[in-house]
Amino acid sequence: MGSLTLQQALTIIDGTFEAGLSDDCAPLTVAVLDNGGKLISLQRQDGSSMMRPDIAIAKAWGALALGCSSRKLAQDADSRPAFISAVNVLAHGNMVPVPGGLLIRDEDKNVIGAIGVSGDLSDIDERCAIQGINCANLFSDEVAA
Repeated sequence: MGSLTLQQALTIIDGTFEAGLSDDCAPLTVAVLDNGGKLISLQRQDGSSMMRPDIAIAKAWGALALGCSSRKLAQDADSRPAFISAVNVLAHGNMVPVPGGLLIRDEDKNVIGAIGVSGDLSDIDERCAIQGINCANLFSDEVAA
């Protein structure tokens, strides 16, 4: 299994910011993690509020930890709140189960990392993340709406 490079992470972040600018989003923060859950790059647009880095990392980390998008985690939180609550306790509160966290896959569909985006509405964060992943010619499990 390959690993996400710094250059790929930076391309993803640039693409995410471009998507945010074209959609006139609130200032975004983007975290890209490797497939082991370690931070490769974190960038904040000017004006991004102080909790955004923690939220972005937690969205990405939760996706990696449970092997699905943070949108799926949000759906699980609605249908199985006790389970997601218990998992978040095990994760020491390091998961944020709302859209904006996505697995990053290579052309063979191997998970090579994750992205977390925070700053605007969660659906918009996710849409920007998908476009960022696409800019690096990589893949996620979600499709932009």
